[in-house]
Amino acid sequence: MVVGDLRRNDRKRRQVAEMNVVPYIDVMLVLLVIFMITAPLLKTGVDVELPQSEAEALDSTQDNEPLILTVTVDGQLYLSIGENRDEPLARDAAFQLASAVLRQEPNKRVLVAGDEGVEYGEVVKAMAILQAAGAGQIGLMTEPPG
Repeated sequence: MVVGDLRRNDRKRRQVAEMNVVPYIDVMLVLLVIFMITAPLLKTGVDVELPQSEAEALDSTQDNEPLILTVTVDGQLYLSIGENRDEPLARDAAFQLASAVLRQEPNKRVLVAGDEGVEYGEVVKAMAILQAAGAGQIGLMTEPPG
């Protein structure tokens, strides 16, 4: 009778050849939460409210990103190059950085992003800095209406 009991237990203890996916789902959910939390923090640059315009968008087929000089409401300048993009620059430092970039890439697109509330004279001064640094054409950044 002992031999018959062993045979019954062997039939009941079959190995399951299925993969347990519950740990993988847990890991994926944790990664999803991490990416959802960190994605908004990766936004770099300075917040400005660009004026709205009906102008057409520039052709974005060029591989290199443009050189953007941002002018905030309080007249501070930020340049879209270097390690410290979020730190304001003096006019001389902005000129030196822009001229160094434009010497390396003379055909680089150059844009000015002036806040909607900034005085017109500050935007003109920023454009003059870029022109003195060697920019041939300077564009103004706007947002589409609505």
